[in-house]
Amino acid sequence: MWVMKRLSAALTLLLALYLTVSGVSGFGQEKMLAPTPPMGWSTWNHFHHAISDALVRAQTDAMVSSGMKDAGYVYVNIDGGWEGERDANGVLHPTSAFPDMKALGDYIHSKGLKFGLYTGPGPRTCAGAVASYGHEEQDAKMFASWGVDFLKYDLCSYREIMKAQSGGDIAKSDDLMKAAYEKMHRALLATGRPIVFSMCQYGLGSVWEWGPGVGGNLWRTSGDISDSYGRMTSIGFREAGLSKYAGPNHWNDPDFLEVGNGGMSPDEERTHFSLWAMLAAPLIAGNDLTQMSEETRSILLNKEVIAVDQDPLGKAGDRAYAEGPLEVWARPLAGGDMAVAMFNRLNGTVRITLRLPDVGWKGAAAARDLWTHKDIGVLRGSYTVAVPRHGVVMLRLSRAQ
Repeated sequence: MWVMKRLSAALTLLLALYLTVSGVSGFGQEKMLAPTPPMGWSTWNHFHHAISDALVRAQTDAMVSSGMKDAGYVYVNIDGGWEGERDANGVLHPTSAFPDMKALGDYIHSKGLKFGLYTGPGPRTCAGAVASYGHEEQDAKMFASWGVDFLKYDLCSYREIMKAQSGGDIAKSDDLMKAAYEKMHRALLATGRPIVFSMCQYGLGSVWEWGPGVGGNLWRTSGDISDSYGRMTSIGFREAGLSKYAGPNHWNDPDFLEVGNGGMSPDEERTHFSLWAMLAAPLIAGNDLTQMSEETRSILLNKEVIAVDQDPLGKAGDRAYAEGPLEVWARPLAGGDMAVAMFNRLNGTVRITLRLPDVGWKGAAAARDLWTHKDIGVLRGSYTVAVPRHGVVMLRLSRAQ
């Protein structure tokens, strides 16, 4: 009996150590780094590689002055374009546009915000800049010393290594990919600094099934977004069926937001923002925060829609039913509420009917429109509303008093 107890204790300790390293539990550094989907801003969608220390500081200031910080946007993320070359000691130096990354991180932190950065497991990033292959521990320590709070890790050129080393064996290729992400995760853990780990590998190998096991706090479920209604919807609506894989500390990521970049109409951008909120997706803005129109501000700062995305229950929404290009999605919320979104993917205004039983709602519902910010009364059985071309009507349902 004594031997069995000692063996059980040893196995428990080994399991705890494994979970700490693998990131599938709440031990150590992994303790809820992302209890709700991360919110912030990234350089990539609008500026691509045309970035500098001065630009990032200006965007940081605008994040505060625009009200985005108060609305919950926290991370200031520098995507590709900051990387210079490695020296003889393997140290990766930023380009001359970023003379002091530690000072930049301190500036971001001084505004009550967090600092995000980008690299990848391959020798080069997608744009050909130096990445972290063979220098994972060295880079992780450097990022931590700069005060980095969020790391986007982009597969890019590592796919060439996977192809060369797997010999065409898909299972072996997937194992190589998992090992590469786990290696950086362990390197981040070893720094002792809490760093959100954003895995960007485009949904390969059904990442939603194994992402938490290699330490991912969020993982891309798709290829890159672009600033068009067609591309946005092809990514967003393809998320149907993945809701069970999302939750506190591990989120599906259909890529950053394109709101405010000019390629979509206001109705299309409201669809974009609503769908991402229904999916419990990270809300990482990608526009120029210093040049926001009132229309853009009204979308990105819609606190009622943001509250759906950030709902503490942490359950993602999913498609409830569809009639051709007319889709109705539902998401359970804390306290027994529910978010419902009616999407019109047609090229003209149409009427869509919300059928309460078909979204799992029993009885009457008090409804509020989250874009008009108006209570619309008590719904019984169904509700029919006109939805504009490529638009959305998004409601919050509560128990009728």
